[in-house]
Amino acid sequence: MTSVFDAGAARPTGDTRSLPVPDGLDGMRLDQAVSRLFGLSRTAAAALVEAGDALVDGAVRGKSDKVDAGSWLEVTLPAPASAPVVVPQAVPGLRVVYADDDIVVVDKPVGVAAHPSPGWTGPTVIGALAAIGHTIATSGAAERQGVVHRLDVGTTGIMVVAKSEQAYSALKRAFKYREVEKRYHAVVQGHLDPLRGTIDAPIDRHPTHDYRWAVVSGGKPSITHYDTVEAFPSASLVDVRLETGRTHQIRVHFSTLRHPCVGDLTYGADPTLAARLKLTRQWLHARSLSFLHPRTGEEVQFVSDYPDDLDRALGLLRD
Repeated sequence: MTSVFDAGAARPTGDTRSLPVPDGLDGMRLDQAVSRLFGLSRTAAAALVEAGDALVDGAVRGKSDKVDAGSWLEVTLPAPASAPVVVPQAVPGLRVVYADDDIVVVDKPVGVAAHPSPGWTGPTVIGALAAIGHTIATSGAAERQGVVHRLDVGTTGIMVVAKSEQAYSALKRAFKYREVEKRYHAVVQGHLDPLRGTIDAPIDRHPTHDYRWAVVSGGKPSITHYDTVEAFPSASLVDVRLETGRTHQIRVHFSTLRHPCVGDLTYGADPTLAARLKLTRQWLHARSLSFLHPRTGEEVQFVSDYPDDLDRALGLLRD
């Protein structure tokens, strides 16, 4: 069965692949199985199944149908998509906090992605840096060159990008081995009990909802440390330190505790409270970033103030 996984791990080439369902995927949803076998996103796999391009024992099945080990799977893969192009574009509100020959640190505003990606037509940090003349490291995928970590489109705050190849290698290693201290501030609904603690729960893609993540058995290890800074009648301001850096980690972990970030309607926040605080996104801010400079070895720290929408919401809670 191992050889089947090796063959399926190849990148999509626009051809048809036929193979038996491995034992390890027995009982899995068809779209999940296609995603795992061929390295597609869950969204792309679901679209492929719905288009009738994934046959099980010669028959078209629904994306949520379960597959049995040994069933014959025939999949027509899409042609590979070209990498998104980095377009230089000035981004109002994006501020360069620090820059030298190795790194550039920015304060990212809301509504800006870290880098180009399929389906995203809005501004990006990489495009903004290109527009103001910063040359970024060429390491990494074409659309993510120089990117060593990311912030969600709806999350503001501090982000570092590598300019030199040395910095890229050093920072990627530092993030991988948890040598970077990432602190976020979040306003979550209700009051946490205990007021200070650690959330240790594995995260992976949500089993039924595209674009969402969830705490699931067998997911990637995910650890979040938190400390309550200030409590209000309906919410709490918490200082968060990430030990790992999974997609949507903070949002998923606090939602799992039934204390979602205020304004985070995707993960179950109260829309009435969000409207009262005039929030159109989650109250989540990358407050600070500390790491050893990749060239000098000295510890550096960068801090970001709250943007206007989060500061206003905090003021309303205090009032």
